[in-house]
Amino acid sequence: MMQPLSLLYRDPHIAVFNKPSGLLLHRSFIDRHEKLFALQMARDLLGQRVYPVHRLDRPTSGVLLFALSPEDAATLTLAFTSGAVSKQYLAICRGIPPESGRIDYPLVEEQDKCDPYRQEGKEAQAAVTGYRRLATAELEHRVGRYPTSRYSLVEAIPVTGRRHQIRRHFKHIFHPLVGDVNYGEGRHNRFFRDQFNCARLLLHGAELTFPHPLDGRKLSVQAPLDSAFAAVVEALGWSGACRC
Repeated sequence: MMQPLSLLYRDPHIAVFNKPSGLLLHRSFIDRHEKLFALQMARDLLGQRVYPVHRLDRPTSGVLLFALSPEDAATLTLAFTSGAVSKQYLAICRGIPPESGRIDYPLVEEQDKCDPYRQEGKEAQAAVTGYRRLATAELEHRVGRYPTSRYSLVEAIPVTGRRHQIRRHFKHIFHPLVGDVNYGEGRHNRFFRDQFNCARLLLHGAELTFPHPLDGRKLSVQAPLDSAFAAVVEALGWSGACRC
């Protein structure tokens, strides 16, 4: 059962929520039959109209920011496009990447196949993701060709904001995220479902730092992990490495 959208911070200009994994931001060609959306739920919880200024993929959980007026939305949108916003994600990937790194790999914008307005032949756009390895684990389970299976907890900081950027970048460096049905490895996804009862994508927007639309002061909001992600972190002995 999906955990509810929860309020993290609110003032007269903005509202920040912790979006659960599996919840779409708004109506989409991805699932025409879906009836629950973060935009609608936020509006109902606050009792007023809200304006999204960024997005999280459906399977990704974490900090989701809404403006409470068109003017504040315009100010925040400019902050995102100008690079004044910092995002920090937590993820679990297959294998053990270097202690830190910078993935600079252009990405072609992906479009939904069922979207009638999609455009073909788009060129790759600059895409950069920094990362830091926080913890590792080696399990005595054969998932692939090796007798053991290794996983890492990483902090990912996207410099640009391409669609599915973190997921695609970690696939590019041969450390796909666990639970990723689009870019991951089915054997490891199944192992985590069976071993840890965790079927979600293990990617979480842990912290968002942005200039407040009223006066520009820096505001940082953190979102705790949901029960499924937190249980995996605890089972792998990583609680001390994870601030969420």
